[in-house]
Amino acid sequence: MTSSRPALRVCGLTKSFIVHAQGDLALPVLRDVALSVSPGECLALVGPSGAGKSTLLRSLYGNYRADGGSIRVRQDEAWTELVGAEPRTVLDVRHRTMGFVSQFLRVIPRVSAVDVVAEPLRRRGSEPAEARRRAEFLLAMLGIPARLWSLPPATFSGGEQQRVNIARSLIVDYPILLLDEPTASLDAANRDGVVELIRQRRDAGAAIVGIFHDTGVRDAVATRVHEVLPPAQPAGVSPGVAA
Repeated sequence: MTSSRPALRVCGLTKSFIVHAQGDLALPVLRDVALSVSPGECLALVGPSGAGKSTLLRSLYGNYRADGGSIRVRQDEAWTELVGAEPRTVLDVRHRTMGFVSQFLRVIPRVSAVDVVAEPLRRRGSEPAEARRRAEFLLAMLGIPARLWSLPPATFSGGEQQRVNIARSLIVDYPILLLDEPTASLDAANRDGVVELIRQRRDAGAAIVGIFHDTGVRDAVATRVHEVLPPAQPAGVSPGVAA
């Protein structure tokens, strides 16, 4: 289900980091980035290591503040501009419209896996029983045994933690999804489960932007690719500094 009307539109996006160890040198990471993604599309970011793919995702989510340009998200049938937006606007977009799957799970110690996964849905007002049912469904689909659901994810293996992270990020049907290497620490069997979930969200109308270093995963979920190229760096600075 692909719509011609974009859910996310980026124009002229620029981002630099200040390198204090080099006399406050401005290190350009993104320059004049432009892209758009419509419901039902999965746009894969490709490019050499250090080109700024992860920086681009984090800028879209508001973890990094862009220096210039435009990031517009369609919310409530209107465009919301994120570049220069107040923090409460960014948080509202994250709460209602844009989900993010990172490579790392940050959880409170001693909170069970099922509660970690269910929490975003409960925060949106769902009944606790319904949120738990949905959390258990996702954990089962991602191969987390029921005997682990009541245990804190801090005790899990890296692959198990990543699957809990994915379940938590996908429990809400966000119209826009940002995926940063969602299958990086997974074996083939569990990778297939994640691929199926991403396909389901895409086919249900989510607009997805992701980084997939596994070409098999990329080929399975992406409808288009967008090449991210590193901008020219100041003399003496390695291009690999950019994330």
